[in-house]
Amino acid sequence: MKFRNGVFLITEEQHCPLYNVGEEITVDGGVMRLPAAKSTCLTLTQDIINLVSADMAFEQYLQGTRKKTSFECGGCDGHICFEFKQEKEFATVQMKLLAAAQRKEQLKNVAQFADLLRGIQIFQPLSDEDLLDLATLLKLETCPWGFPVLQKGDVGDHLYIILSGRVEVMDEDGVTLAEMGKGEVFGEMSLLSGEAVTSTIMAVEPTELATLSKKNFRHMQVRFPDLQVFFYKLLVSRIMTSNRQRAEELTSGMVGQLADFPPVELVQMINSNQKTGYLKIESGKSKGQLLFNEGELVYAVFDGKASQEAFYAVLALKDGRFNFVQGLLPQDMQYQAIGGFMGMLMEGMKRLDDLEG
Repeated sequence: MKFRNGVFLITEEQHCPLYNVGEEITVDGGVMRLPAAKSTCLTLTQDIINLVSADMAFEQYLQGTRKKTSFECGGCDGHICFEFKQEKEFATVQMKLLAAAQRKEQLKNVAQFADLLRGIQIFQPLSDEDLLDLATLLKLETCPWGFPVLQKGDVGDHLYIILSGRVEVMDEDGVTLAEMGKGEVFGEMSLLSGEAVTSTIMAVEPTELATLSKKNFRHMQVRFPDLQVFFYKLLVSRIMTSNRQRAEELTSGMVGQLADFPPVELVQMINSNQKTGYLKIESGKSKGQLLFNEGELVYAVFDGKASQEAFYAVLALKDGRFNFVQGLLPQDMQYQAIGGFMGMLMEGMKRLDDLEG
């Protein structure tokens, strides 16, 4: 079968799990190239194969003018439109040389970006090829002194990596809670938990940031498993730090709303402070409880589910009421841990991330 060459530009996108507007798919000599660091969508691949193998015009001609034909891919929950990209600049030898020079310059910029990432500790395990792929997903952002990169209550839709400069984490009264510099990251808590931004982040000197959109953050997690593990561990660590000040409330029991105290933070606080007791949960008509013995989860039931599946169901709750009661009855002290807590927590957060994706 013969395939025609072509470059196709994505012009519209609605909830596509993989691709963004402006990305290109190229067919050249029977080989199809997708955007770097992106997984392959078999539905889109089949659509492109049908297009380049059929006797179908990439463009339409009407009264002496050329009109692009829009094509669609809608084989999943998402939807994209793409069209043939006419590359007029390739008409002469001089223009071909110019286009080649432009591509070379673009590759040079990506390589320089990859070199910057090489100096960041979390990316050191990646190969040079992987760093180049990652660099194509990131955008460079420069922030002047005093610029609010994030504000409390914002929707968290980007990951930020500090390449140079410093930022401060501030509370609603303008009090500095922490300071971050080169190599540190922020924004991952909202991306992984789905919660709004909890603190304001302010640049306190000219700062360069590498930013990653929510969709590309998901691609990165799939493409680079080592980074996925790093970010989940970082999230758990930050939850642990933020919850230390709440831990003392558990000494005499605690009652609250899950909307104010998300389940991920609640169970992490119980575990990190090695508490023993019953965590009773009510959400709508669903009820259940989690039993902890010195911070380890030893029993779980919720909404007809048991053990680890009940635990994951509780982590997914957005609203409801909880009540933690100190101590276990003697017969309940005999239960053994139903699994490694940190492993279960990371798996639960991954499931939440997949659901919201």
